Amino acid sequence: MLFKHLKDDDSLDAPVPPETRIGHVHLKVSSLERSLKFYRDALGFEVASRRGTEAVYLSAGGYHQHIALNVWVSLGSEPVPEGATGVDHFAILYPTRQSLAQALCRALAAGVELEGAADHGVSEALYFRDPDGNKLCALHRMG
Repeated sequence: MLFKHLKDDDSLDAPVPPETRIGHVHLKVSSLERSLKFYRDALGFEVASRRGTEAVYLSAGGYHQHIALNVWVSLGSEPVPEGATGVDHFAILYPTRQSLAQALCRALAAGVELEGAADHGVSEALYFRDPDGNKLCALHRMG
């Protein structure tokens, strides 16, 4: 049980530790195969595992999952309308500027439309939408 790891003087009002990371994103998609073509073929993620025709787990470098796709409740559904509550985008952090450039070329060669690009001063970012309209930001942190 996790509670045994708390100390009497632990503050429950303390901010999240700076080492905290968000480990993966799990997306409800309308077509598993269509989304797999985008994330695997256009972006280059590897299939780590599958759950039949309902879910696939994708990774970079053999991690158990960075992106999970499923159709458990969303098979054949429509994208969330623009302006609706939900996640605006998620980010894929590339280790080098060269790997970001390679990702851009791979996506464009696969027919993926670049929705935008930005230099945020601390990072360079490219914006795409997946087949279900989910926005993703491919970026490289400078410095």
